[in-house]
Amino acid sequence: MSEEKQNKDSGLQANTDSNNQSITDFGVSSIKNSRGNIQCLTVVGQIEGHMILPPQNKTTKYEHILPLLVAIEKDEETDGLIILLNTVGGDVEAGLAISEMVSGMKKPTVSLVLGGGHSIGVPLAVCAKHSFIVPSATMTIHPIRMSGTVIGVPQTYEYFNKMQERVVDFVVRNSSVKKKKFTELMMRTGEIANDVGSIILGKEAVDIGLIDEIGGIDEALRCLYKQIDEVKNKINKENMEGTKGGKGTDSRNNRKNSD
Repeated sequence: MSEEKQNKDSGLQANTDSNNQSITDFGVSSIKNSRGNIQCLTVVGQIEGHMILPPQNKTTKYEHILPLLVAIEKDEETDGLIILLNTVGGDVEAGLAISEMVSGMKKPTVSLVLGGGHSIGVPLAVCAKHSFIVPSATMTIHPIRMSGTVIGVPQTYEYFNKMQERVVDFVVRNSSVKKKKFTELMMRTGEIANDVGSIILGKEAVDIGLIDEIGGIDEALRCLYKQIDEVKNKINKENMEGTKGGKGTDSRNNRKNSD
């Protein structure tokens, strides 16, 4: 075996080991091919916020996700991000923080709801530039809950109301669902035992405009690669126009100098 082939095989093995470790530690994997380099981020279980959850809980830790999103956004070798969701919800502020980060990214992003995108998982499902949901997936829409001691004063109600508005405004801003319809689903009675809210299936989520399309991993990846191609074409066009503009300026300058 040649030394060049040995070095190549060693490099591939190192990349595979690094990728496997990233999946184990953070639920992130890197995929590279001729169409582009993408990062796959999984959001599963419960979104862990300021309080550490019991070790038997499967969690997504926001303090891991936020710096990863910054790295993905600023990595010149990464072309896009796909987010796989199967979450029961969790900490509201942590979920909103992750959602706002993804929503503010310039790079191509796609989300895919698998299994469930419940509670604060709803903003996470709609934060990408294009969202997908498999037909069998469900989404639970309900008002914000709070565990622990609650002080029964008007200020507590106002706090809950403002936090609820933050969630509703984000979802409406990042999807096609109407605020009136989303609020109606959130406050519906008689559908969830001992609670207020709604459980909607994949097709209904698309019909009301909450999610963009029904589809699986193939459709989600095709959409992401399409976004990547559009970004590359835009950059190439801007570079060509910049080059033409530069040449025109140089010609004018040359004429001025000759005069």
